[in-house]
Amino acid sequence: MNAIAARITGIQHIGLPTNDIEATIAFYKTLGFEVASTCDLPTDKVAFLTLKGICIETYQSLTCDCAKGFDGAIDHICLDVDDIEKTWEEAKALGLNFIDTEINFLPFWANGVRFFNVLGPNDEKVEFGQIL
Repeated sequence: MNAIAARITGIQHIGLPTNDIEATIAFYKTLGFEVASTCDLPTDKVAFLTLKGICIETYQSLTCDCAKGFDGAIDHICLDVDDIEKTWEEAKALGLNFIDTEINFLPFWANGVRFFNVLGPNDEKVEFGQIL
């Protein structure tokens, strides 16, 4: 097992863009998901929906209709990590294709989350996140 694999503790969330966040929330609620957290940012409305260890981050852009609108329109997968700074250094050492130039912060959950994104070989976004 390499160093970065040792830091990953599981899937943190799956990112799902939407053009109608209320309809998306209602749909997942009918499946049994609960709204765990919401946040209104200057450019996005965000909701985290949870059910039995599954977490979906759905978000609606306030500046565009950005949902992909085709089959498989999941935007990213976020891997939960135990130390974001060490994971950042290990990802750099592996030569991963970084999207972000630094570790980011957003005010989700009780104390926020720190994260960064890389591109996979198929241009898929892989986020590494640590809930604080």
